[in-house]
Amino acid sequence: VQLQASGGGLVEAGDSLRLSCAASGRTPSSYTMGWFRQAPGKEREFVGAISWNSDTTCYADSVKGRFTISRDNAKNTVYLQMNSLKPEDTAVYYCAADSARWRTSRDSRSYYYWGQGTQVTVSS
Repeated sequence: VQLQASGGGLVEAGDSLRLSCAASGRTPSSYTMGWFRQAPGKEREFVGAISWNSDTTCYADSVKGRFTISRDNAKNTVYLQMNSLKPEDTAVYYCAADSARWRTSRDSRSYYYWGQGTQVTVSS
């Protein structure tokens, strides 16, 4: 599975952005998909995840109520809608795929496939 994240950019606090993650390869529509982020000098952290059939989503407390994950399996694309952005959301955002479709994991070690990352910068 190959993943390509896009949609990052420079925005002001309070603005919105939508990230996309295009998947290709072997049956990406059957995988759990996750979003993670890594700020300079910090460890990679979980943002949110969505099950293969969109029945289950989960979010980090820091983004709950502001970020929404969705997917379009017909397009093999996962989205991260980010609203009310804050400067502390500044990071490189990565999408990832987990072939274990029975779980929606917050642990980055559960995800075998990773995209290259897209930079999100939120100015105050």
